[in-house]
Amino acid sequence: MDEPQSTRQRILDAALNVFSSKGYHDARMDEIVDQAQTSKGAIYFHFPNKERLFIALVDQFADLIERRVQEAMQPYPQGMDRVRAALVAVLETFGKYRRPAKILLVQAVGLGNVFEKKRLEVTDRFAELIRVQLEDAIDKGEVSAVTHAESAIVAHAWMGAIYNVVIQWVYTAEPPPDQILAALLPLLLRSVGYQTTEAEAHP
Repeated sequence: MDEPQSTRQRILDAALNVFSSKGYHDARMDEIVDQAQTSKGAIYFHFPNKERLFIALVDQFADLIERRVQEAMQPYPQGMDRVRAALVAVLETFGKYRRPAKILLVQAVGLGNVFEKKRLEVTDRFAELIRVQLEDAIDKGEVSAVTHAESAIVAHAWMGAIYNVVIQWVYTAEPPPDQILAALLPLLLRSVGYQTTEAEAHP
């Protein structure tokens, strides 16, 4: 990794620690400078303000989830196997990274319109990924309750369900991620007319 990228990542790691301990509004750029063991000039070279630094962390977390989803789908041909693998990967990734999820989803609400714009951008990104896989499943005849014209609406509805369940979980740590997965996954799959087996319902 070259030096600018190494410094940028060190700043992001430090920012995540400071935001998690102080909260977004009480976090100070000087504290991030100290934790990153870099200069204030280096931080402002990469991030013009605290808000942009926070949004960069949101992007980094979204990139992580997308990588996990793509890796999970890779072994499967197109269709519902890929949809199911993607849903499992999203929920398992949130389960593994509760601390950054809590910081980036809960604290971000205080950023107002800036965060809402970013949240919609990230939601659209993952809804599009789900839409493509759903339409493949429709073409294969695996899904009977949704048409191509409805696939984008369904994908966004799924994202809304996932987001609300995850928000509840990062606030309370309840129920455990495996229970969320066992309840939510079959519900989402059945909503498009795909009947899960017992093994599929409890991955």
